[in-house]
Amino acid sequence: MKFAFCLFKYFPFGGLQRGFLQLAEVCISRGHQVDVYTGSWVGKQPDNLQVFIIPDKGATNHRRYKSFAERLDKHITAEHYDAVVGFNKMPGLDVYFASDTCFATKALERSFLYRLSGRCRALMRLEHTVFDRQATTQIILISNSEKQFYMDYYGTDEQRFHLVPPGISRDRLAPPNAPEIRDDFRREFAIKPNQHVVLMVGSDYKRKGVDRTIRAISALPLYLKEKTLLMVVGKGRVRPYLRLAKKLGVSSHVNFAGERSDVTRFLVGADLLLHPAYQENTGTVLIEAMSAGLPVLATDNCGYSFHVDRAGAGKLVPSPFRQEILNNMLVSMLISDKKDQWRLNGKKYVEETDVYSRHEKAADIIEMVAAS
Repeated sequence: MKFAFCLFKYFPFGGLQRGFLQLAEVCISRGHQVDVYTGSWVGKQPDNLQVFIIPDKGATNHRRYKSFAERLDKHITAEHYDAVVGFNKMPGLDVYFASDTCFATKALERSFLYRLSGRCRALMRLEHTVFDRQATTQIILISNSEKQFYMDYYGTDEQRFHLVPPGISRDRLAPPNAPEIRDDFRREFAIKPNQHVVLMVGSDYKRKGVDRTIRAISALPLYLKEKTLLMVVGKGRVRPYLRLAKKLGVSSHVNFAGERSDVTRFLVGADLLLHPAYQENTGTVLIEAMSAGLPVLATDNCGYSFHVDRAGAGKLVPSPFRQEILNNMLVSMLISDKKDQWRLNGKKYVEETDVYSRHEKAADIIEMVAAS
């Protein structure tokens, strides 16, 4: 079969982008042809994919997205694809791989003036084309947490939703030589034996709650703060958070490591994963941390937070979020004698639970839609 995979932009290490590439690899391994249409591509293009760049136009993201969506149709119509698969919301899709939260629900929480803005109206129109009750796009859900929001707002037929398991990469598992990797990691970053490493992983620092984490580090008791280091891995605007860390007097306790291809080393080398996201459809890194034996402290609004709770692999900050609760929970986890139990619980849960087959199941759905 011949599939068109469509996304607004590709760059290494983005969660949506990683998912797109993994699904493309699965489809290709099954003998299908996958052509990619995108507004931009950063990094090396895989040899087994034909990538078509449709330059988008506009001074803002939403204008570029609108431009890409409008120009996409004429590029793919003549190719007679068996299925058109989108990783962002746009018209003309047979299948939508739903990595994002429901924009309409979030917009209702904002001001009336925001809902009148060009950005809001453009993104609402794009979402409408996928989820409207009259649309026929089949929707691959990677988290069940958003389904009801779409059904309530758009009247989307429940039969169009297809839930798939998480899809972490097996290279996130702690390898047999994890103790050696941990020692090497801590030597590389000059981390002392009694020092606590708090890790954050993910792009979009604002949404992931990096500010909340820096505030929590600054609120630690002095004896604990002196031996705690925050390491942030991922893509984002660093400068505002460096200013915040300086203002709160914890600049020497914060290290922005940027985008990395060796995330597993950080998961193995750290002592706690902190993920106090403002919003998070899934939070794959929560399961990745568990698979590496890293205790987790996350907000309970993350789509995958229930895995942490079921596993007994850490703690969840309850909603509505309060900074002082996060602060207190961070202290309690750093000084707790349950760390080894959290580590064991997380690894055992991952061993006994299907957290790998997202892309295989998603490929099944695409094949089903293409054959219908």
